[in-house]
Amino acid sequence: MEESLNIPTTLQQLISAEQAYHYRIVPTAQHNGSVTFKTDTEDKVALIQELQIVLGKEVTLVTTSHAIIQKTLASNYRKQERKRNTQLTDSSDLLLNIIHEAKSLGSSDIHFEIFEHARRVRFRIDGKLLERYTIPLQEYPKIINQIKVKAGLDIAEKRLPQDGRIKINTVNEDYDIRVSSLPTLHGEKLVLRLLSKDATNIQLDSLGFINEELKRYKQSIKNEQGIVLISGPTGSGKTTTLYATLKLLNTDDVNILTIEDPIEYTLEGINQVQLKENIGLDFTKSLRTFLRQDPNIIMVGEIRDVDTANMAIRASLTGHLVLSTIHTNSAWGTISRLIDMGVPPFLIASTLKLSVAQRLVRKLCTQCKTTKSVSKDTFPEYIKLSKDFNKHSIPVGCEKCYHTGYAGRKAIYEIIPITRELTEAIKSNHLEIDAYLEKRGIVTLKNNALALVTSGVTSVEEVYPLLLE
Repeated sequence: MEESLNIPTTLQQLISAEQAYHYRIVPTAQHNGSVTFKTDTEDKVALIQELQIVLGKEVTLVTTSHAIIQKTLASNYRKQERKRNTQLTDSSDLLLNIIHEAKSLGSSDIHFEIFEHARRVRFRIDGKLLERYTIPLQEYPKIINQIKVKAGLDIAEKRLPQDGRIKINTVNEDYDIRVSSLPTLHGEKLVLRLLSKDATNIQLDSLGFINEELKRYKQSIKNEQGIVLISGPTGSGKTTTLYATLKLLNTDDVNILTIEDPIEYTLEGINQVQLKENIGLDFTKSLRTFLRQDPNIIMVGEIRDVDTANMAIRASLTGHLVLSTIHTNSAWGTISRLIDMGVPPFLIASTLKLSVAQRLVRKLCTQCKTTKSVSKDTFPEYIKLSKDFNKHSIPVGCEKCYHTGYAGRKAIYEIIPITRELTEAIKSNHLEIDAYLEKRGIVTLKNNALALVTSGVTSVEEVYPLLLE
């Protein structure tokens, strides 16, 4: 039976990733100030002496194979871009250590959580949460207050949620962090969203559109008026698609205004406004003002209610191109969502030019993925597959992907241009259009997800929820 590669977080953080790889050690137990490590190093006597000096603890070494050490290191210690001290013992440098490590590992969010008997830090990497640290009881309030001070929050207010922002501006780094505090049963939970200001590498052509989808999308955003809506759950890449679109549309002869919460990237030449609901600066009020600012293109971070939807429609009717996001499961589901909000179907029909749905799907690691025969239980029973498709790729795990089996993510889309036929369907509230989509060759999210499975880019388990929709 293969031994577990997972190290409990309390043991994992006894040493940094740099120390683990340098000394070829993984901690397995600690007791009364003594720590036991596994190692594949032959000269244990010299290593014990050095580790006892470096760590200030009694050290016991157990020899194991090179393969086990290599796998365990890769599973538990992610290498960073530059050396950081990651031992969480003092709150003075604790926060910066965590933020820098999360940034280095490509994390989108940092969660600080407190429970009755535990306090932990988790990173969201490639859409999945990974427990990285536990924090001593006496240090947790210190780091929470430290974050709140840096974010401009009231440290005395522990009963109500608060939102703030931290700016990181050094010689090597320039980014913002959105901070959200939430009172929970045992104390405050904080979530830090890392917002990169660098939009240099955001390009529509590299986001994941297939050729026909990209062509349809680019045609639709050439409209001088109307609404383009992008739908999907939180963290599906909607905002990135919007910024890539704005980059393409940002020329010297157009005036672009955005209202966002938060501003995730800064784009030169675009007038960006940060939402501040606590002082009354909401989407609706900003849109009213935008109409007096002689805009060509308006980007609204999210359509959350009927007032914002109606203002976006008003803006599009008066000769502006409006880009926004909305939370729905599919591109056509956006229509139903707007109708449910209270927007009249004839207004939707006359203003909506394009509806897009998107998701982010983890890609299988190309170094270690393998194939497995398709069985009758592999896919939902109503999924139709080619008879030639008899094997699918599955995750395995290796050093390159930290034994997760996945490396990176890819966006998939569902693009529906609103044609005259669809305009009439919306006006008459006839929302069953599956036959129309098939006739027009419009690929749904489900079919795009299935294509990634059959081409070996991702696994069935990664897209299974999409296949059920």
